[in-house]
Amino acid sequence: MIRLEHISKQYGANGKVQGLLALDDVSLSVESGEIYGIIGHSGAGKSTLLRSINLLERPTAGVVEVDGVNLTKLSKSALQQQRRKIGMIFQHFNLLSSATVYDNIAFPMRLAGTSKDKVEKKVNELIRLVGLEEHKHKYPAQLSGGQKQRVGIARALANDPKVLLCDEATSALDPQTTNAILELLLDINRKFGITIVLITHEMHVIQAICDKVAVIHGGKIAEAGKVVDVFLKPQHPVTREFILEEPSDADIQPWAAFKSQAAEHSRVVKINYLGDVTYEPVLHRVLTEAGVSFAILQGTISRMKDTPYGQLVVRLDGDTSAVEQSLSSLRAQGLEVEVIA
Repeated sequence: MIRLEHISKQYGANGKVQGLLALDDVSLSVESGEIYGIIGHSGAGKSTLLRSINLLERPTAGVVEVDGVNLTKLSKSALQQQRRKIGMIFQHFNLLSSATVYDNIAFPMRLAGTSKDKVEKKVNELIRLVGLEEHKHKYPAQLSGGQKQRVGIARALANDPKVLLCDEATSALDPQTTNAILELLLDINRKFGITIVLITHEMHVIQAICDKVAVIHGGKIAEAGKVVDVFLKPQHPVTREFILEEPSDADIQPWAAFKSQAAEHSRVVKINYLGDVTYEPVLHRVLTEAGVSFAILQGTISRMKDTPYGQLVVRLDGDTSAVEQSLSSLRAQGLEVEVIA
């Protein structure tokens, strides 16, 4: 659906000055129907990358392809037509302050020359979709932040886009409202199969709804892949930094802190669960059969979109051969086991 190939972007470049390199040889692909997250700190290049997809930021070099069309080779009028297939929602909503909820949603359809009857039907459908039936004739100043973003989402869907770009769509909202907006985006993705690309600096947003993620740092993709793989096995320091910033991980101690828990005939191990096995009594069953006792030193269970996962730090006590046998059995059950002390 979306293919970015060797994208670079320089600001202020001319014959004498090289300019600021905001994006440096970035390549990534987004499949149809995916929710793809791009995470990075301020200044990392994520907004520039997102806006390159619809050419609001035209790359200095590289290819941007959306739905099989190379946007970088289109004329101005042809690009305008293709952009109607790409909806966009913004951090600060970008609503018309002098227009009602109805008129804000209708605006892109009127620009496209859609008939009045079709506009009315579509706007009413979208107002129901985003849950704003009671606010149809209100102005943006009369709405909460979450309601404004719902208007922004409805407006972005007005021309039936195949792709929805989300530019920090929840960063101006409180946590409860953020969760409601993320649930709405996930519902839209599932109902209509719309491909969603979102940028954020918050890992919990990625965990909540994304299928895949790219970590951008210094204008380059530092790491990319399925969310579960990147989250559970981060390779780059900036990825580990984002994960450790999450509130749910705030109390997790460095593994070295558990070394004092290990005795002569014990092992301290970290066990990762992924999928349905997270809720099964695998640990108890395997260790009981091996005659090994255990103590849970630390643990957490959560979800990444639809995938449950868990992580335990456990001390195993017993005969050395029995402990080693139990570790082998746990790995055979599909668990990831790492001896940390």
